Amino acid sequence: MEVEQLKRLEAKDAAQIPLILGEFNSKHADLLIFDAFRTDSLWHDLWRALFGILEDAHLATLHPQCLNAVRILTRDEFSLQTNYIEPEVGVLLKLARIEATALKLPATPDELKQQQEEQRQKERAQGGSETENGRGSGGEGPSESQAEVMCEALKCLCNLVYQSADCRRQCLRQHALDAILKRVASAMRHPSVLEYYDMKLLFLLTALEPAARSRLQIDLNGLTYMTKWLDDKLGEVSAGEAPSEDQLNIICELLKVMFNVTSAPDKSPNENEIQSLHLTGVLRELLLRFGAMATDKERAVVTHAINLLTNISGSCLTELTLRCANDAEAVEQQRDKETGRDGARAKAAGSRQCCALCFEKRNVRSLAVLLQYLRQSLQQQEAEASSHELLSPVLTVLVKCARSDRVMRHFLRQEILPPLRDVSQRPEIGQELRNHLCRFLTLPAMILRDLAAELLFVLCKEDVGRMIKYTGYGNAAGLFAKRGILDCRRVEGADYSSDSEDSDTEEYKQQQQGINPVLGCVEPRSKPNPLDGMSEEQKEYEAMQLVNLIEQLRQGGIVKPALIDKDGRPQPLEHILQLQEELPQQQLDQKRKT
Repeated sequence: MEVEQLKRLEAKDAAQIPLILGEFNSKHADLLIFDAFRTDSLWHDLWRALFGILEDAHLATLHPQCLNAVRILTRDEFSLQTNYIEPEVGVLLKLARIEATALKLPATPDELKQQQEEQRQKERAQGGSETENGRGSGGEGPSESQAEVMCEALKCLCNLVYQSADCRRQCLRQHALDAILKRVASAMRHPSVLEYYDMKLLFLLTALEPAARSRLQIDLNGLTYMTKWLDDKLGEVSAGEAPSEDQLNIICELLKVMFNVTSAPDKSPNENEIQSLHLTGVLRELLLRFGAMATDKERAVVTHAINLLTNISGSCLTELTLRCANDAEAVEQQRDKETGRDGARAKAAGSRQCCALCFEKRNVRSLAVLLQYLRQSLQQQEAEASSHELLSPVLTVLVKCARSDRVMRHFLRQEILPPLRDVSQRPEIGQELRNHLCRFLTLPAMILRDLAAELLFVLCKEDVGRMIKYTGYGNAAGLFAKRGILDCRRVEGADYSSDSEDSDTEEYKQQQQGINPVLGCVEPRSKPNPLDGMSEEQKEYEAMQLVNLIEQLRQGGIVKPALIDKDGRPQPLEHILQLQEELPQQQLDQKRKT
């Protein structure tokens, strides 16, 4: 920027400012390197000139252009750190209408609405006035020009909050969280773009400032307000109609804020459980609404919902399923028949649509959405060679569901571990969910490996024999070693229902005797047995040769032969011949099992 242009900005030349700022904004729209602005204090002088215009109410029509230029300057982290900008941050908070004194929000959104209704009635009695947010209280939001200024100010604040810890703390001191939450919970109508940047700023504050998370959750009861707002947003999306991209963007940002707030819950267990139950119910409706994942944005909504579910305790995840409508209607119809009113009731029941997916008298469609999301993620991960860690949230939720509720575990087992029929291939070969999870059991990525192992083990009701049946001992050996059950002992303290879910198919029974438990499939017998035709002396000689080779590997530190100790974990041997000492006991144990 030329010196003459800067002087005109400082002089507030209303005629020249639009031309100067228009040229500056278009020329530097993508500017990221500010070396040229750090000479002769150009950045500081331009910064002060712009805020001189913003502080002048008579130049309000020029504020959007000024804020656009300020947003460009806020990309320079070095200048933000080396200049005192607290007064300017205060100006931006005021322009964004989120500068507030110590607001006291009611405990619930309903109380806030009642408070606002009383305020509106009071204002009507006084002839009407403007609220502290610069708009009327009669249900109308800010004007188009006001909304434009507010949005541009919010964009600048988002950059500042991201770049500067001092700015984040100033936002907290000036109660920006309180004002945003009050605006979110207000009955006023706001433009979608304003709601979006409100959530964007709230996300950055809660992600980067731990004190913001604590204040939003405990002092402001923010999770209750945001859950109610999420429910209202879902209500705005008409059933059968495609939601707008603006609506989906707002929901995504809101879910991200709620994830931050619930990452480290500080409330008492009882308070947290009550809020979590309500939130889980709303997330269930969200999964049902966007479960088709017809667009990338709808899939993003489901992704953020799953991320949020990872922060909710397993005891609250039972809200993901509801009692099947069919079951309730059957009871009502039977009752009506007994009272002679079955005709009208049956007609009304026939017009209602039954639940989309009923399992053991429960609507489990939300679980079907989670499984469909997992399948799509697996396909995408294989096609794009993306990170395995992207799958960990949905696996975490599935593990929690399987542990928390018998019906959910039964449904997941039916979908992931259906009765075996074809055991000609190894469990890790194929494209079914069981095949993918078995492949994960031998991954070097520990988080994904452990989640896959835990999910499969829980679906098997932590029964070692059943786990071997579905995955093969070789794939599950890592899990068994970690849990101390390499000797196939029963897991202590496993609390599962006693009803049997394991019914072998006829195809499986016919091949059962030929299954190699280590591989988890029928071992091909095309190769001849190398021991055929050998005398006992030759067999003994080959056995000793094998012992010597293993001993050489052990001495070289390549392998460590081990025995399973009393704790069910591998214990290294001092000499390979120690294996012979355990042979009689192993043979006895095998006879007992068979």
